Amino acid sequence: MVIDYRAYTLHSGTVAAFMELFENEGLEPQVRILGKFLGIYRTEIGNINQIVMMFGYADAADRQRRRDLLYQDPAFQAYLKKVRPFLKDQEVRLLIPSKCNPPVGEPQLPA
Repeated sequence: MVIDYRAYTLHSGTVAAFMELFENEGLEPQVRILGKFLGIYRTEIGNINQIVMMFGYADAADRQRRRDLLYQDPAFQAYLKKVRPFLKDQEVRLLIPSKCNPPVGEPQLPA
């Protein structure tokens, strides 16, 4: 599995509104089309106007296919029109796991 890491820097004072819009309108089409939602997080220390979101994919081709479908979805297009004004900057990384990583979602056993 590869992980799509997406960090969004928001305009000051918009984190709560962004999260509400994501939960009410952005989450459903993304989970329905993209699949493995690993979570969304807000930064508590550091850049407090940043949100990090992650999705898991079988590989880079699976990610591209699903993201192409997402951008064709009317519900996601409507969400994008509403959420874009919140966004100041975006950083996207495709993370490739090391073979020694524990499986996602399973706790690592203590030594």
